[in-house]
Amino acid sequence: MRHRSLLILTSVLTTGALTLTACGSRSDNKGGNNSSAPTTNVVIGVDAPLTGQNSATGLGIQYGVQIAVDDANKNNTVPGVHFSIKAFDDKALPASGQQNATAITGDTSIYAAVGPLNSGVARSMQQVFATANMVEISPSNTAVDLTQGKGWSTGTKKRPFTTYFRTATTDAIQGGFAADYAFKDTGKKKVYVVDDKQAYGAGLAGLFKEHFTKLGGAIAGEDHVSTGDKDFSTLVTKIKNSGADLVYYGGQYDEAELVSKQLKATGANIPLMGGDGIFSDTYIKVAGSASEGDYATSVGVPVTTLPAAQNFIATYKAKGYQGDYGTYGGYSYDAATAIIKAVKTVMDANSGKLPAATDARAKIVDAVQKSDFAGIAGHVSFDEYGDTTNKQLTVYQVKGGKWVAVKSGTYTG
Repeated sequence: MRHRSLLILTSVLTTGALTLTACGSRSDNKGGNNSSAPTTNVVIGVDAPLTGQNSATGLGIQYGVQIAVDDANKNNTVPGVHFSIKAFDDKALPASGQQNATAITGDTSIYAAVGPLNSGVARSMQQVFATANMVEISPSNTAVDLTQGKGWSTGTKKRPFTTYFRTATTDAIQGGFAADYAFKDTGKKKVYVVDDKQAYGAGLAGLFKEHFTKLGGAIAGEDHVSTGDKDFSTLVTKIKNSGADLVYYGGQYDEAELVSKQLKATGANIPLMGGDGIFSDTYIKVAGSASEGDYATSVGVPVTTLPAAQNFIATYKAKGYQGDYGTYGGYSYDAATAIIKAVKTVMDANSGKLPAATDARAKIVDAVQKSDFAGIAGHVSFDEYGDTTNKQLTVYQVKGGKWVAVKSGTYTG
C-alpha cells in the first residue's frame, strides 16, 4: 500500500526555470581523489509541470532527480564531477515545453535532461533535443509513437529520435493490461469511454477500447472533455443512463476526480478506471468518498514494496519534498542515474576527463543506450526504440481512502 502525502506548494515560481543545486560538497573527495583536483560541474535539466495542472506528479519527478543527484555527489559516484539540476516548469503545455527544450539545449552547462511528464509536451520537445544531440529521458511518457513512430499500430515501427528514451512502459501495454483486468478480473462487460482529447488520454482510451472490445466487451458510449473543465453534469447523466458498469477515463486526475465525484452524486454506483494519469493521492483527496472502488493502472510495481527504493522514500519524506513520489519518483531517480552512469562511462573512455559539452552530449546518448543496471524501481535498460525493457504494471483500487495494489504483472496481448 502506498502512503504518500501532498504538501501545498508555498512559493510561486515567477520565472520559467528554477535552479536547484545538489547538496553534495564540491570538495568531497571520497575514494582517494586528490583534493586539489579541479571539479567538473555537470547539470541535468528537468522539465515537468511544477505549477498548475499535474504539478503534484511533476514535483515528484523534480525531486526524484534531485535525490539521485544528491546521492551521486554524496557517494562520489563519478570522481571529479559535481552534479546539480536545473528544473523548468512546462505547466503541462506543449508550447512551454518547447521553449524549455530550447533553453535547456542552449545552456552549455546542461549535459542531458529528464522529463517531461506529459506525452503531448514530449512531442513538442523531441526534435529540439535531437537537433542538439542531447539525451532526454522521460520517466512517465507512455504514448507509443514517441519511440516507435506513427506507423507502430500497423506493424511498421521506426524510431523517430535516437536521443529520446523512457523508463515508463507504453500505452500499448497499459491499455491492454487495463482492459484485461476490467473484463476478466472484475467481470465488467459494458464500458463508457471518456478522454480529455490530449495525446496521452485519447491514445490510452483508444487502446483500452480496442482491447476491451476484442475480449467481447461492449461500448456503452463515448465522450470527450476539455482540460480545465469543472462541470460534468451533462456527461455524468449520459453515463448514468447508458447502462455502463464501468467508466474508462483517459487523461489526468484533475478532471477524472471531478467526473467520479459528480457521477456518484447522481446515485450511480459505477466505478471509474483510468491510467497512471489519475494515480495520485490528489485524486482521492478531491473525489473524496466517491473515489472508493475506483481503479487505476500505473507503471511498475508499488515503489513502497521495493527494497531498493526504501532509502529513496525515506529521504523524500525526511526532506519534506513537495509533490507525489509514488507515481514517477522512482522512475525519475532511475532516469537520472542512467545519465550519471553515462557520464562516468564517457569519462572512463576519455582518460578520466569529460569532453566539452557538445562532444560529451553525443557520447552520453550512446552510453545511455547501453544502460544495464539495477535501478530502485526495477532493472534499467533500453531496447532499440529507446523503450524500457521493464514491462511491469500494477492495477490499484481505492480501498479505505487509499490506493491499494490489487494485481501486478505484464501484458503480452
